Amino acid sequence: MTGMTAAPDPTGAAGLRLTVLGGGGFRVPLVHRALLDDAQDPDAAGRCTELVLHDTDPGRLRAIGAVLAEQAAGHPGPAPAVRTTTDLDEALRGADFVFSAIRVGGLAGRVRDEQHPLAEGLLGQETVGAGGVLYGLRTVPVATRIAERVAALAPQAWVINFTNPAGMVTEAMSRVLGDRVIGICDSPVGLCRRAARAAGADPDRADFDYVGLNHLGWLRRIVVDGTDRLPALLENAPALESFEEGKLFGTAWLQALGALPNEYLHYYYHHREALTAIRAADATRGEFLARQQESFYAELSGGGEGAFRSWEETRREREETYMAESREASGGWQRESCDLDGGGYDRVALALMRAIARNRRTTLILNVRNRGAVPGLDADAVVEVPCLVDSGGARPLATGPVADDQLGLMLQLKAVERATVEAATRGSHRAALRALALHPLVDSVHAAERVLETARPLEAREDSAG
Repeated sequence: MTGMTAAPDPTGAAGLRLTVLGGGGFRVPLVHRALLDDAQDPDAAGRCTELVLHDTDPGRLRAIGAVLAEQAAGHPGPAPAVRTTTDLDEALRGADFVFSAIRVGGLAGRVRDEQHPLAEGLLGQETVGAGGVLYGLRTVPVATRIAERVAALAPQAWVINFTNPAGMVTEAMSRVLGDRVIGICDSPVGLCRRAARAAGADPDRADFDYVGLNHLGWLRRIVVDGTDRLPALLENAPALESFEEGKLFGTAWLQALGALPNEYLHYYYHHREALTAIRAADATRGEFLARQQESFYAELSGGGEGAFRSWEETRREREETYMAESREASGGWQRESCDLDGGGYDRVALALMRAIARNRRTTLILNVRNRGAVPGLDADAVVEVPCLVDSGGARPLATGPVADDQLGLMLQLKAVERATVEAATRGSHRAALRALALHPLVDSVHAAERVLETARPLEAREDSAG
């Protein structure tokens, strides 16, 4: 199935072809919005002029295509031509960049990943704990096959991986694609920008010392004009608790750590409270999103006007309820309006694509192979650190020594990730058990065995991003 809506670039400049895998996913309009904004750049070189959306569900492609058409109509300037297809090979041929944003098993798979651990008194979360392992077991084989097709059909393409668990999936794909696959996440950049503003600094003028794995990282310094602003921020309780991470973790714990953790570390540092809040909720996050998206896509199935308005209303509700249980567990508070605009990861992806395509050297926090940047982890371990990006790709910057507690968690989670990849690629039950039981948020080998026994994997197939 293919479709096309064209809006050629009037400058006539040679452009790039971007392929999005999981192109019927709900967040694809954010990527499209970033491309529309980029079209205002006077430098037409390296601009995306063709957007190819691939998905296994033609109905979702039609719905998102309608949203993109209305979004482009309301935006000044040139828009990339949009083509849709359900044929993976067709989508990959001729691609300059490939965004991988798939959800294997769809949101039904996410619901199962959450419910099976919760039934054993374990955290049920998309990327953290037993739920993250289950998601990885189902996703890694599909992501690896995609990497193999990219290598065969578009060997010069850069793959930007959005697919969760992002660090694990990026490392699995890197075994095929090497450094031509780069993982991204919006959590680090969101933390850095919020913390800089709280410290009274312009985020665009600050350098950030951040180290970790995906969804397991710490901001260690905020440097402006040679001065680290983080120590003063840590001693300023009102400023510290004026933004999301400060509210999540509390002043006393952040001062004790001497660093600002990624929001997902709430599941580790406040595990008991987070688990209690999730179990007390009316629905898991996956159940909420499944109902919300079922309604959204059903509404758009009949066509008609108002697709973009419907998407925007749904997106706003999604952002307002993000990590709601964690916020409830840390005292109950609403997200700031500046954090409800959506996006983040799309802007990181665009900045990465622009740096490579236009050789605009920049520094971004990305998921790449370590190459000695983080002491204590081997060269091929995918880490999440600041990277220097230009036409040659992304090169991790040396982090210097890492605190014992941080490195210990990183090493344990890297062992879990690698056992998951081994289980997924080799069909090893032992490796799968090891991945589940060695996770620091799984407190019983017997519980891990029962989760593995009851969580029958959904058929491995590529689905829309959730």
